[in-house]
Amino acid sequence: MTSETFALIYNKALDLVSRREHSCYELIQKLNKRFPETMPIIEDVVQKLVTNNILNDERFAEMYLNSRARKGFGPKRIEMELNSKKIDSSFIANAISEYDSWAENAENELLKKYKGIKPNDFNSKMKQKQFLFNRGFSTQIIEQIL
Repeated sequence: MTSETFALIYNKALDLVSRREHSCYELIQKLNKRFPETMPIIEDVVQKLVTNNILNDERFAEMYLNSRARKGFGPKRIEMELNSKKIDSSFIANAISEYDSWAENAENELLKKYKGIKPNDFNSKMKQKQFLFNRGFSTQIIEQIL
């Protein structure tokens, strides 16, 4: 029974991973929801996927960061999201440091939101700063572009 269960869970895991990158934690949660009370088998499946380099948290961090950065989110927000997905902090730090278009992304978000209108008073400047801060950009990047 366990080898049949292992094969069933392994095939479902492959199906999920073939659609998009997953973190180990994310995949465990999905499989546990689908196959409750089989946690030892799920852990074995995930370990086999990691061993075969099908599942890789470092690769997931890079892919996730690129995807979220393209959507206009900043490094702080992406870091928080990756932490919630239980990604190792060294993988997060490496991915964030390798990405070099943060200021360009912040400028593009401002351009999209405010149609290129520069702040002309204190309140409008603070509003734009707050917008970028909420998107996850650091104060250093915000000061650099405003």
